[in-house]
Amino acid sequence: MLANGADLAFGVPGESYLALLDAVYEKGKDFRFITCRQEAGAANMAEAHGKLTGRPGICMVTRGPGATQASVGVHTAFQDSTPMILLIGQVARDMKDREAFQEIDYTHFFRDQCKWVAEINDPARVPEYIARAFATAMNGRPGPVVLSLPEDMLTETAEAPAIRRVETAHAAPAPGDIAKLEALLAKAKRPFVIYGGTKWSGETVEKARRFAENNDLPVACSFRSKDHYNNMGPNYAGDLGVAPNPKLVERVKGADLLIVFGPRLGEMTTSGYTVLKPPVLEGQTLVHIHPGAQELGRVYQPDLAINATVAAAADALAHIKVDASAWAGEAAAAHEEFLAFSSVVEVKRGFNLSKMFCWLSDNLPESAILTNGAGNYAAWLHRFYRHKACRTQLGPTSGAMGYGVPAGIAAKIAKPDALVVSVNGDGCFLMCGQELATAAQYGANVIFIVADNGAYGTIRMHQEREYPGRVSGTELKNPDFVAYAKSFGCEGIRVESFDDFPAAFEQAKNCGKPALLHLICDVEEIAPGRTISALRGK
Repeated sequence: MLANGADLAFGVPGESYLALLDAVYEKGKDFRFITCRQEAGAANMAEAHGKLTGRPGICMVTRGPGATQASVGVHTAFQDSTPMILLIGQVARDMKDREAFQEIDYTHFFRDQCKWVAEINDPARVPEYIARAFATAMNGRPGPVVLSLPEDMLTETAEAPAIRRVETAHAAPAPGDIAKLEALLAKAKRPFVIYGGTKWSGETVEKARRFAENNDLPVACSFRSKDHYNNMGPNYAGDLGVAPNPKLVERVKGADLLIVFGPRLGEMTTSGYTVLKPPVLEGQTLVHIHPGAQELGRVYQPDLAINATVAAAADALAHIKVDASAWAGEAAAAHEEFLAFSSVVEVKRGFNLSKMFCWLSDNLPESAILTNGAGNYAAWLHRFYRHKACRTQLGPTSGAMGYGVPAGIAAKIAKPDALVVSVNGDGCFLMCGQELATAAQYGANVIFIVADNGAYGTIRMHQEREYPGRVSGTELKNPDFVAYAKSFGCEGIRVESFDDFPAAFEQAKNCGKPALLHLICDVEEIAPGRTISALRGK
């Protein structure tokens, strides 16, 4: 792992991999083990690290319960196309297939959740397996790798060669592909671009911006990829995720040429495959650029499929410039629609989250990193916060709750000089809230925001729509979140109105330790522009 530039791992210790922990002790000056409080938190931290750095995040867990609890992070890494390596202590080889203590066959358990899963039974092959794990996790469509480590194998010694650092193989557009794309663009009347996917860098974003602005193209970003384009740039039209701008949806539907650069075009980006109906888009020409060849034509049949990494494709696209007079002014109009849609909305009861996220957009540095899990609170974040720089958004496209807290901690450990804000709902927060202990232990001074409406908000919204007034299973009785934060040695501040938020945020930022802001929201304001009363009325 050190040969591949990995210098830390997130995990929960276990007796099944004591020898590996001892090796961490031996290399303590070069390799850190971040002790977490639950394996789901550790796996989410590793996933967030991989998403933020572009290199595999490492997670170490014990067998059985440890591995199963870590599986949520593996699933997120798979759906989010994030490079990650999960190392699992396993029962000794002479106990296999007897249902030994905490025994699971991981090659079967993780088979459909990762790019590759294997067990290392020969210590001499450890370098080979680790090198392959890094290569598999990073190449093509990135994703997670799972390696099972029998505890007796870990105590054996063997002669093994040193390995080289694994670097990503860069697939480039085939000869003629860019010329075909340019010809299609030159003939278009209503072109539209969708950016997304993983492995974007600041340089990639800059070249993608150049392509859009050189050709006056309106640009949207896929679900939870808003940081792939400066939201304040003149061509930005918004993001395609949960409850997208209806005007943006109509622009996508009305485009005669769609250039999809990076995303898979999954369920969330396509609103359940309704905005774009597979397999062939009727009346629309589709150009799909993706680093994983297996994704091209998997759901949608493109008119032009380009298998290329985002870096190589962006380099080629940056040189394209056509006559854009046929769609002159459309990018500017789309951007105005985005600005209107992401402006403050009225909230009659409780804390106004739209005001908070607009204020954060205006007052945070462009490099600030925001993390979130899943829930209706995230809809306010995605709609009203305007990202301006690459790798400032960490959210699970898998829709996994409990991600925001560990992702914020991982981001602060990876980027200690960055301002990191972890945004959570009350239900989402308590799924990994115990990791405040990890933040305090390692001095990860994240600002944790908890929007508390006393409900599993997303499910409550669907429940009120389908079964009005019949509330079942979605109400929550919460702890005193301020006292909860202080019990871990963190700062805790209760905020009942947005008017009190700016001062509370500054206090949290300057307190010198992790801080939690407890926002008192009202479940009536269930989502931007939606209320419980209106849902029941329908």
